[in-house]
Amino acid sequence: MTTTAASSSHNHHLSPAFPGRAPWGTAGKLRAWQQGAMERYIQEQPRDFLAVATPGAGKTTFALTLASWLLHHHVVQQVTVVAPTEHLKKQWAEAAARIGIKLDPEYSAGPLGKDYQGVAVTYAGVGVRPMLHRNRVEQRKTLVILDEIHHAGDSKSWGEACLEAFEPATRRLALTGTPFRSDTNPIPFVTYEEGNDGIRRSSADYTYGYGSALSDGVVRPVIFLSYSGNMRWRTKAGDEIAARLGEPMTKDAISQAWRTALDPRGEWMPSVLRAADQRLTEVRKGIPDAGALVIATDQEQARAYAKLIREITGSKATVVLSDDSGASDRIDKFSANDDRWMVAVRMVSEGVDVPRLAVGVYATTISTPLFFAQAVGRFVRSRRRGETASVFLPTVPDLLTFANEMEVERDHALDKPKKEGEEDPYAESEKEMEEANKEQDEDTGEQEQFAFEALESEAVFDRVLYDGAEFGMQAHPGSEEEQDYLGIPGLLEPDQVQMLLQKRQARQIAHSRKKPDSEADLLELPAERRPVVSHKEMMELRKQLNTMVSAYVHQSGKPHGVIHTELRRTCGGPPSAEATAGQLRQRIAKVQEWATRMK
Repeated sequence: MTTTAASSSHNHHLSPAFPGRAPWGTAGKLRAWQQGAMERYIQEQPRDFLAVATPGAGKTTFALTLASWLLHHHVVQQVTVVAPTEHLKKQWAEAAARIGIKLDPEYSAGPLGKDYQGVAVTYAGVGVRPMLHRNRVEQRKTLVILDEIHHAGDSKSWGEACLEAFEPATRRLALTGTPFRSDTNPIPFVTYEEGNDGIRRSSADYTYGYGSALSDGVVRPVIFLSYSGNMRWRTKAGDEIAARLGEPMTKDAISQAWRTALDPRGEWMPSVLRAADQRLTEVRKGIPDAGALVIATDQEQARAYAKLIREITGSKATVVLSDDSGASDRIDKFSANDDRWMVAVRMVSEGVDVPRLAVGVYATTISTPLFFAQAVGRFVRSRRRGETASVFLPTVPDLLTFANEMEVERDHALDKPKKEGEEDPYAESEKEMEEANKEQDEDTGEQEQFAFEALESEAVFDRVLYDGAEFGMQAHPGSEEEQDYLGIPGLLEPDQVQMLLQKRQARQIAHSRKKPDSEADLLELPAERRPVVSHKEMMELRKQLNTMVSAYVHQSGKPHGVIHTELRRTCGGPPSAEATAGQLRQRIAKVQEWATRMK
């Protein structure tokens, strides 16, 4: 991707309607990146243009400014906006109306009303009737704005429909905050360039990443507060398992422990919601209308979380469900008032603009980097200097990795890594994607003996992640140590946040040293000395153990199975496929010891 610095050398190209030359509804004047992107576009006049800008940076303002310029200069005669959801379609029409461009968000067929200069539609709508939109585009010179264009790769039919409908368009502007996808479906109207590694990646015409937006004060910095704790559940095979969230486990065990944590009937969710509400109270001292959002996995859990919030706070939470006809109105109402809490399923994870959201709880098991970035994007829109966002997470390796890599810019890759055995941490297997897309009651043909059941959960404050660094020692909910982190002021400059976190950790360490060892019921080590082991690292450990065992087979003459059984008997623990990282390391050390003795 190419990043362009803004300059003001081309202002003479801009129309009288350009912000700064005439009154505007969406912006008094353009931000530096928006002006830089405008200048790049006006200079090159491309048919296709891909702008990648971090969530909250102001892609809508840039796109509508460009639409105004193209209409004013008669390059195009009408505008079509394609958005991912019904709510966003209406949001685009409202934003366009504020700057004098009238878009019909209810358009379904036939000629457009004379008052309108274009339409706002959804990708799903284009998927149903691509020829209707192609006819409109062929009749008049059209600018097509494809909002969050990565959605055009969501299904083959959507991508094909977009190609069919908008191939004849005069100009196409593609926008996204997250250009990377977990799959390799090509995105229409996006250019892919092959790198030195042979992998084709999307190429943007203008990029404005989170790191740049943070240093410009366009977005807020994010404090991530992660919680671990003991979980107990029953598997589909009927086995009862107990594990600590955040400790090294297999991928399946992480997934099941995570589901157990998010179960509203356990203690983990109430503890985390209580902590998030306390954080919200602190943030509201500096940002009086600050709001909080829980992103839930499904409607049943969303309603249960809303009930918990009512019990904890005494106030009702706004619940937004994607198939609810009043969802858009409820989001608008929440955006305009100063209520504390909203609970939503997916719908508020992308593009929906509620600038006062400052505290979030990531209470979904979706673990793709794209969804995570869009979800966190709901909290980063900056309104004044010094605002920080706070997002509460379960201690899950993938989520902590994404949190630590907020500033890493990625492109959409069309090819998988070619190296044998190499795993792409940002790719999701087709099997997982199919699982995620299945209806909950779909008959898979597999008769399970038992249903998965969450039995018990408890929360433990685990760590704070900020600007790629980790702080804090484990603490019980409600403890003085936890309160120390929840009480960080909501209005601080980024360097002040860093300094305060360092002070909090130093105080926690000093307090821990004064306590007798008998009172240390939690792992009292600073976060940076408690690495969270990822699934990939677990695979490496199992591979290392198997390699060591294979070498010892040749040395001892014993079969593989016999050696693995001896290791389990000597070191304890389950088969290596279910063993923790600590157990695997212990077995590796034991095989090395045996091999050394035989030499």
